Amino acid sequence: MTAQLAVFLVLAAMAVTGAVSLILQKHPIHSALSLIVVMISLAGLYLLLGAEFVAAVQIIVYGGAIMVLFVFVIMLLNAGIEEHTSISKMAGAPGLLLVVALAGFVAATIARSTENIQATSQTGELASTLGISNMLFKDFVYPFELTSFLILVAVLGATVLAQREKS
Repeated sequence: MTAQLAVFLVLAAMAVTGAVSLILQKHPIHSALSLIVVMISLAGLYLLLGAEFVAAVQIIVYGGAIMVLFVFVIMLLNAGIEEHTSISKMAGAPGLLLVVALAGFVAATIARSTENIQATSQTGELASTLGISNMLFKDFVYPFELTSFLILVAVLGATVLAQREKS
């Protein structure tokens, strides 16, 4: 077993374990922490693939900014431990059946398509961080700024709504 395969297996196990923990946690803050584990392990997988920029964006944007937003909303809503109702207790069996069926479908699809899998290499303009940044800040500067403006409007709207509820 090569070192790269060992690191891949560890990161993949971390991602799957974090995702399962995310679903099974009863407290929303613990679920958010599990999601951070998933995001960090996915960033590690991106690093193994040689996508340094995508890994950095994964950690900065999803692991940082989005998780701060999730925790802020959880604290704003004052969400505690989830209350189980009779309907939520009955949903476990069909949900488990659906998960098993979906896992079987994915396994069958992968088994049928493994002979056509070939390694590919990303070359050209998008292969490097410099190429991505040039395209993002030169070719797509207006959509980038529009997205920034929309995020600013959403933050201001959330602040106004939070202040209105306190009054």
